[in-house]
Amino acid sequence: MTNKKCFLPFIVVAIAASISSCSSTPTPNFTSIESGTPDPTTTPRADPETSDATSQVPTSQNITVTLYTIDIQCQELIPQQVSVPATAPVTGAVAKIIEEQETADFDLSAYRVKVQNGIATVDLRLSPLSKRQLVSLSSCEQFALFGSLRKTLMSNSEWNIKEVHFTEQGKQVVL
Repeated sequence: MTNKKCFLPFIVVAIAASISSCSSTPTPNFTSIESGTPDPTTTPRADPETSDATSQVPTSQNITVTLYTIDIQCQELIPQQVSVPATAPVTGAVAKIIEEQETADFDLSAYRVKVQNGIATVDLRLSPLSKRQLVSLSSCEQFALFGSLRKTLMSNSEWNIKEVHFTEQGKQVVL
């Protein structure tokens, strides 16, 4: 009986450590493409603008915006305040949502955000190494990605976005 009491704290710590390692945020490997076509022969990296978008420390060069992310039951979008670069708040918000969506088998390598006449177009680029495509996402995963992006972009009134369209390498996403 004494041996069981000695091992119980070690078991609890081991379980806690394994659970906490599952929730670590992966380093984003996508790039924001503001213009031009990415070179498919290069390994995508987060450019300085996208890297700044992942910063949690507010500075005079950052602003706070409302980001909407999916709840744990995949039922609704929950608002949260995040810090993004003041020079590119729309791109920064999109970057934060996309980095939460990446998994071991679904990998976005880049994206482009264009806002014109109240319409935002988010062009997504899958990594050539991604095992899954946009159409293979579950309804919950689709809601988490597209619902979060749409709600975030349309709910920040200072951006004056009335519609959000999604494309993959310029072609409309049909799910």
